[in-house]
Amino acid sequence: MDAAATTISKTVNVLATSIPHRTTNSTTLITHCPYTRPNMLVVYASRTPFFSTSPTLRSARNRVLTLTLCSTKPNIDSDNYATDKNSTVEPNSNSKPQRRATSSSNETLSSHSSSSSSSYSSSSSSSKGLVFDLGATNSWDSAEIGSPVVKRFLSDEEERWYMWYHGRSDGKFGSDSLGLALSSNGIHWERGAGLVRSSGDVGLVMNCSKDWWAFDTESIRPSAVVIMSSAKVRASSAVYWLYYTGFSSEKVEVVDASSQLHLENPERVCINDGNGENGKSGKVFKSLPGLAISQDGRHWARIEGEHHTGALFDVGSEREWDSMFIAAPRVIFHGSGDLRMYYHSFDVENGHFAIGIARSRDGIKWVKLGKIMGGGLRGCFDEFGVMNACVVRSNKDGKYVMAYEGVAADGGRSIGLAVSPDGLKDWRRFQDEAILKPSADDGWDNRGVGSPCLVQVDGDTDEWRLYYRGIGNGGRSGIGMAVSQGSEITSFRRWTGFHL
Repeated sequence: MDAAATTISKTVNVLATSIPHRTTNSTTLITHCPYTRPNMLVVYASRTPFFSTSPTLRSARNRVLTLTLCSTKPNIDSDNYATDKNSTVEPNSNSKPQRRATSSSNETLSSHSSSSSSSYSSSSSSSKGLVFDLGATNSWDSAEIGSPVVKRFLSDEEERWYMWYHGRSDGKFGSDSLGLALSSNGIHWERGAGLVRSSGDVGLVMNCSKDWWAFDTESIRPSAVVIMSSAKVRASSAVYWLYYTGFSSEKVEVVDASSQLHLENPERVCINDGNGENGKSGKVFKSLPGLAISQDGRHWARIEGEHHTGALFDVGSEREWDSMFIAAPRVIFHGSGDLRMYYHSFDVENGHFAIGIARSRDGIKWVKLGKIMGGGLRGCFDEFGVMNACVVRSNKDGKYVMAYEGVAADGGRSIGLAVSPDGLKDWRRFQDEAILKPSADDGWDNRGVGSPCLVQVDGDTDEWRLYYRGIGNGGRSGIGMAVSQGSEITSFRRWTGFHL
C-alpha cells in the first residue's frame, strides 16, 4: 500500500455477525443472518482538514466504506455533520439483545461474576476496590487484563454497563486481544472465555490484524468508544466507534532517555521486581491510533486511516515530542463536527511522558494541535510525566475533567486530575497530590494504579466512578473501581460494597 496513492474508492460489505479484516479491498463476507432488507452503513472520509497547520497538508483521499448490516429500522437523518447521541442511550436500545440460543465453548465459561477471585477474598481488605479479576485458566484473558473503557446505558426497562478491555492468555506474551464484559450495575460483570458468538454474547471481540503491513499486528488495546450517528456513517441507528492503540513489531530506538525511567511500549504488567528477568522489559515498539466501527459493540470492522499501515495518523518528525509512538487515543465529542483526541507519547527531548491533542471533523482525518501536558513538579507523583488520559465533559458545569496516569521519579504509578474550561490547551492540575494511589502492602493493587476511565453517573448524588487498572505483587493485574466522595471529584475511595 502507498498512502500517497491516487484517489481511490473502497467498499466493504460486512454482515454484523463477522469480524472482518482491514478494509483494504472490496470484500463480501457471507454469514448466517435472518433475512431482512439490509441497510448500508457508509463511512465517508472528509476531503478537507479540520484545522490546517501547514499549507502542504495533503488532501484526504475520497473514500467510501460500506458495511451491510442486518436491520429493518429506518435510516437516520441526513445532517452533514456528526451528531452525538445521548451517551446514556444504547444503540438499538429499543430491541432486546439477542441471547445465546445454542451452547458453545464460550457460553459454558462466561456466566460468572468477576468481583472476586481465588486469590482475593471479596470480604478482605486486600481486595478493596477490585471488581474484575483475571479470567479463568485457559481463557483468553487469564494472564493479563487492563485498559478499561466503560459505558453506561439507560433505557425505560433496564440499566446496562459495557466494559471493553484488553487481555492476554498464558503462553501468548506479545499478543493482546480486546474483549467485552456486561453488567447491570457496573460492579458485577459477566464475561466470556472465548470468541463472541452472537450479538448478545460476551468475551473476545477483536484480535490483532493478520495483514503483514498493518500497524496493529502485535498488540491492540482499547482507548475510547464513542457512540455517534453521522451523514458520513449512513446507518439505521447510531453506531459504536472504537478508537484503539495498535502495536507493530517495529522497534523504536531510545536515545537520550532518562536512565532512571523504565520505558516500555506496550507496557506490561509483569513489572520488574529487581531481578531484571522481565520478558520484553525495556523494549519500545511503535504504536499508532486505529479506528473500528460496530453496530453491536462486538463485531468490528477496521476503518483504514490516512497512514499507509491503516492507522489514523503517524508519529511526529524526529525532533517533535511525539516522534517515538502514539498511544491511548481517547476521543470525545465536543460539538457538531468537532471531535478531540487526547493521546500520549514519550517526549525524548524533555525526558518525560506527555499528553497531546488532535482534532477532527469526521472522526477519521485528524490534525495534531500539539502537547498540552508534560511532567509535574519535582518530587510530585507525576514528575516523570503523564499518560493514559481520560477526558469527560462535566454535566454539572460544562468543564472538561481529565483523569490521567502519573509517573513518579521512581517509576511509581498513581492517578491524578486536571481541569480545563474548553478541553483544549488551558489545562490546570487539580492538585499536587494524586486522587488515587497504590493501596497498602497487602492490597491487590499495591504496585501501581493507572489507565483511568471516568464515568459520571447522573442522579441525585451526581456520583463519579473511576475505573482503573491495578497491579499487585508479581505483576498480577486487575480492574478496580473507586467512587467520588460527594458531588465534587476532589477525592475518591475504593469501592467496598453497597451501603443501604
